[in-house]
Amino acid sequence: MEKVKHKYVDVRGLKLHVAEIGTGQPRPQFYFVVHLYLIESILHECEFLTNSLCARHIHTHTHIYIYIYIYVTCAGSAVVVFLHGFPEIWYSWRHQMVAVADSGFRAIAPDYRGYGLSQQPKEPEKTTFRDLVDDLVAILDSFKIPKVLLVGKDFGARVAYHFALLHPTRVQGIATLGVPFLLTGPEAFPSDLLPKGFYMLRWKEPGRAEKDFGRLDVKTVVRNIYILFSGSELPAASEDQEIMDLVDPSTPLPPWFSEEDLTNYATLYENSGFQTPLQVPYRAWLEDYGVTDLKVIAPALLIMGEKDYALKFRGLEEYIKSEMVKEYVPNLETIFLPEGTHFIQEQFPDQVNKLILTFLNKHK
Repeated sequence: MEKVKHKYVDVRGLKLHVAEIGTGQPRPQFYFVVHLYLIESILHECEFLTNSLCARHIHTHTHIYIYIYIYVTCAGSAVVVFLHGFPEIWYSWRHQMVAVADSGFRAIAPDYRGYGLSQQPKEPEKTTFRDLVDDLVAILDSFKIPKVLLVGKDFGARVAYHFALLHPTRVQGIATLGVPFLLTGPEAFPSDLLPKGFYMLRWKEPGRAEKDFGRLDVKTVVRNIYILFSGSELPAASEDQEIMDLVDPSTPLPPWFSEEDLTNYATLYENSGFQTPLQVPYRAWLEDYGVTDLKVIAPALLIMGEKDYALKFRGLEEYIKSEMVKEYVPNLETIFLPEGTHFIQEQFPDQVNKLILTFLNKHK
């Protein structure tokens, strides 16, 4: 991980942290055959379309007219943006970032506003999913990246699809882990069909999770959530319990999650706290996409673990396996890993890396 570079980008009044590794390999994008008098306007248009000209090879010959051949390569064609979930952070993608960089891609993993090393907004309780999408647009613009491949985990999948709905021409492909494309709004999230002590309902209540988490140190909170979310059942507390009470202190960490990993997570959340992470996703979950056409035409990949607790959400497994989800994402491929849990990219990094790289290489 020592090769990962860390940058801070001024985004809409905040300094957001971005982890980055790899440069991406330029590839041929297009060429023009034009009359000589058009050369200046064509070059101007090329720069607008690609943001940068990596190479220009110009040859001329005479045959009634003089022709100019322009060969352009685009450095932005092999950029992968990783979008984390909760209680994750840029570090959640440590295995994938190195793998895609070693395969010739440029890997970028931001911490959302109010997460990890990114600056807190002045009013965390007003943060929305649209804020995260608009922040991503600003980050890409600051890096002069016109088009990307998106990889989202957990609610990062929702950010990826929200971005694709609003900015379809900037997306080459979308891979998500643990969560498919989902509809939004109260009808799509019938809280009356969920256990009353379900963690999302508890954490949706302002102040409740803060009080629950406040009884423990940050490291223990992250540890407990990792243990809970690594299970195959929906985390739900009884009336006399809070969510943190569901974990026995003697329960070990999952074997693929080390004490060093836990320390790294804890350090980042000690910096940011949990106020914004509780707002987005949990308290902003019913926010709509802001568009009427809910079809994502970009090629997409969904990787799910067969033992992911998310499959216990009412109707979710049928929604995926019956391919109802393809009504909204028609170019979707779904792959299940038999022993996979919710943190599948950390649990089985080699398998997930292979699947992601196959997808990325096909659509870069």
